Amino acid sequence: MASTHEQTTDQVLVEEKSSVKIFTMNRPKQLNALSAAMVSRLLDLFLACAGDSSVKLIILKGKGRAFCAGGDVAAVVHDINQGNWKRGADYFRKEFTMNYVMATYSKPQVSILNGIVMGGGGGASIHGRFRIATENSLFAMPETALGLFPDVGASYFLSRLPGFFGEYAGLTGTRLDGPEMLACGLATHFVRSERLPLLEEALVKADSSVPAVISSIIDEFSEIPDLKRNSAYHRLNIINKCFSRRTVEEIIAALEREADEKKDDFITSTIQSLKKASPTSLKISLRSIREGRLQGIGKCLAREFRMVCHVMRGEISKDFVEGCRAILLDKDKNPKWDPSRLELISDEMVDRYFSKMNEDDWEELQLPVGSNLPPYAVAKL
Repeated sequence: MASTHEQTTDQVLVEEKSSVKIFTMNRPKQLNALSAAMVSRLLDLFLACAGDSSVKLIILKGKGRAFCAGGDVAAVVHDINQGNWKRGADYFRKEFTMNYVMATYSKPQVSILNGIVMGGGGGASIHGRFRIATENSLFAMPETALGLFPDVGASYFLSRLPGFFGEYAGLTGTRLDGPEMLACGLATHFVRSERLPLLEEALVKADSSVPAVISSIIDEFSEIPDLKRNSAYHRLNIINKCFSRRTVEEIIAALEREADEKKDDFITSTIQSLKKASPTSLKISLRSIREGRLQGIGKCLAREFRMVCHVMRGEISKDFVEGCRAILLDKDKNPKWDPSRLELISDEMVDRYFSKMNEDDWEELQLPVGSNLPPYAVAKL
């Protein structure tokens, strides 16, 4: 039997090719869900490479059919059910620190998103400089269906998508393919999967950490794919009209008025997604994304850390445990949300998610202070 250390290191494979470090997330049976060991390992690797002048570029990818399907929330829920939500807090503290290190990294990170990219997988990639989508990419932030909210710095990157597309993606958990990821800016490039090995070779050969050089190399392998006919991105006008409303209730009312005027499958499915989600999750998610528009990445992650601790402690609502039970564990897909309706959730209840925890040994998220930050990283602060 492999030692614990070997099992941990096996979860992230490391290759060194010239001045390029290639990290491959290696839990294919779990769709590369981020275990606590993986988060620790990735954080350590990124920190070590930051101080290593021989490393010019990092490539991050996943083994199998997923880049990364998210954080290992089943393990967190197990800890909560054992009465140990603070162990979950430790997991998120380390994960959010990793997200911040990636967002403010001094060297270019190229994430190859050739498969499923959900939740924590978005946090491990979208903050980096280059995000390459393919015909196999599938992106979603599905947290509101689990009684959580788009975290891992999503209030920063969703709020910066065109118009109110971020509110739409974050509240409904809609699935976006590679062309849609490119169109809305979640991806910086689109490359066909059969061309990825040649692209990787070219990046190694370039031996450069200059973003313009790396971008031009990726451009040589890239294309602008057509959006599918029924893409949500074609509906940006209606999304902006409805998801710009001040409250979740007003967003749903605006969508229902549109549905009354004409039969439209897109509007119908959008309403259904919102009505299936945790009402508490919808309210805190909307406020989080709205606040994120005006905040840097550090403030977004610090706020999200407060929020996720309140979610795990479960004093205001236990929807996270219930959502994970219904979707991930029992898989009956029939969560019993409590509170069960939007109108039962007061502004004061929402406010509590954004407040400090009143626990003696609880600490705010402390993020590392970076030095020699490139201009694009400084712009995020």
